[in-house]
Amino acid sequence: MNKKPKREIVTPEIDKIIHEPVRLSIMSVLCSCEEADFNYLLNLLKLTKGNLSVHITKLEDAGYVKVTKKFVDKIPNTTYSVTDFGIRQYEKYLRDWKNMVSISNRKI
Repeated sequence: MNKKPKREIVTPEIDKIIHEPVRLSIMSVLCSCEEADFNYLLNLLKLTKGNLSVHITKLEDAGYVKVTKKFVDKIPNTTYSVTDFGIRQYEKYLRDWKNMVSISNRKI
């Protein structure tokens, strides 16, 4: 039996770019450090090179992540950092999830 809630429930629109598990993991790492290079993320998150590249590109295209390519001792090195916009979107994503959990009236 479905009971109608006592008040109208408005759930937030969850950010679908961040919501994907791999991208959420990438954002969590990047929000906790100044920058991370490709190999660090690859090893930490246990991804394939192609998988990491695809997800980083999605985040970069959305303006959430900045990609910097440079050479270190003549070896190519790609680093990633979260943009100010990316930080705001990540924080909003976390707030939205917290609000959705509180709406459910369940303790976790």
